[in-house]
Amino acid sequence: MNTQPSDNGQHEVEISVVPKISDIGPRDWDACACPEEADGGRPHDPFTTYRFLSALELSGSVGAGTGWRPQYLVARMAGQVIGVAPLYAKSHSQGEYIFDHNWAHAYERAGGRYYPKLQVAVPHTPATGRRFLVHPDFAEAGFSALVQGAVQLAQNNRISSVHVTFCTADEAKFGKNMGLMPRVTQQFHWLNDAYAGFDGFLATLSSRKRKNIRKERTQAQGFGGEIVRLTGDQIQPEHWDAFWVFYQDTGARKWGTPYLTRAFFDLAQETLRDDMVLVLAKRDGQWVAGALNFMGRDVLYGRYWGCIEQHPCLHFELCYYQAIDAAIDYGLGRVEAGAQGQHKLARGYLPTQTHSLHWVADEGFANAIGDYLEAEREAIEEGIEILTDYGPFKKVQIEEQE
Repeated sequence: MNTQPSDNGQHEVEISVVPKISDIGPRDWDACACPEEADGGRPHDPFTTYRFLSALELSGSVGAGTGWRPQYLVARMAGQVIGVAPLYAKSHSQGEYIFDHNWAHAYERAGGRYYPKLQVAVPHTPATGRRFLVHPDFAEAGFSALVQGAVQLAQNNRISSVHVTFCTADEAKFGKNMGLMPRVTQQFHWLNDAYAGFDGFLATLSSRKRKNIRKERTQAQGFGGEIVRLTGDQIQPEHWDAFWVFYQDTGARKWGTPYLTRAFFDLAQETLRDDMVLVLAKRDGQWVAGALNFMGRDVLYGRYWGCIEQHPCLHFELCYYQAIDAAIDYGLGRVEAGAQGQHKLARGYLPTQTHSLHWVADEGFANAIGDYLEAEREAIEEGIEILTDYGPFKKVQIEEQE
C-alpha cells in the first residue's frame, strides 16, 4: 500500500492489507503479537494471538454478513514482517464497547457518511491490550508505519474515521503524539495484592462489605448443586454444548443476535482450551449456568455468562468471586471483568481507566469530537476518584495505595 522510512533510514517499511489472517500465517503473526510465548509461557494477551483471531474468522464470527470485514495490516521491512494489526472495515458500531453511536448519528444528520469506518480492535472483546502488534526489534518503526498505514487506508478509500479501541496507555500516548485523538473510558478491575486466598482479600474490606460478600457466596453456593472450574483438557464438547445454550440466551437479551457462532466454540475446543477457564454450575444432573474466562500471563479476563435457571447471587459467584478465586490460585495479578457494571464495585472491582484512539477525516467534525473527548475525560477521571472513594476497601488501605 505504501512505504515509510525506518528509524535509521536504511530501509523502508512497506504496508499491505490482506483479507485473511492465514495470508500472514501463525509464525509471523505471533512473532509480533506474542513473542513472549517463545519462553513456553502464556501470552500477555490471548485475544491478539493468531489462534484466537483465526477462530473468529474461520467460525464466521467475523467476515461476510457480520459487519466486521477483516483488513489486516502488515508492515514489512526488507521482506520481514515487523508489525501487524487486527483491522476491520465496520458497517455498524456493534461489538466494540467504546460507544460512538452518537458520533455516527450526528455526522449523518449533517449529511456525512459515517459507515464504513475502520476499527483496529479485537472483535467483541472489551479487553485492554496492544493493538499495533510490533516485533520487539522494530518497535518505533513498526508502530509509526502501522498507524500511518491505517490512516492512509482510510484516506485512500474516503472512509470517515479510524478507531483503535482498548489499546494500552503507552499506545494512547504515542498515538496522540502522531495526531490521533485519545479517549479515556472506564472498566472495573480486581487487583491481586499477593493474597494467599479469598479470605485474605476479604480481610482488606470494610466489615459491612465483607459480610455482604460472604452472604452472597453462601446464597449462591446453596443453589442446590455443584460449581466446577475447568481449563485445558478438562473442557469437553459436552461443556460447550451447555455453554452455547447459556451464551445464546444472554446474547439474545443483550444484543439481539449473539456475536459468536456455534462453530467458534468448536474451534475453541481444538485450539483455545488452554487459554480458557470455564466455570459451570450443575443441578440435578444438568448444567444450569456458566461463565467463560480467558487467561493471559498475568490477567484473567471475564467474557461471557449465561444461565437457564435463575438462582440468587449465582451470577456474582460464577462471574466475579470464582474469577477472584481462580486469579489467586493461578497467581494472576488482575481480573478484568468486562465492560461497564458499577455493581462490580461492591464486589472488590475498582474503576480503572481504559484507552482508545480516534482519527476523523472531516476537520470540523474532528474538532467537535476533540472538545467532547476532553470534557468526557475530565468527567471520567472525576468519576473514578469518587467511585474509588466509595469502594469496599478499608479507608486506610485506599490511603496507603494512593
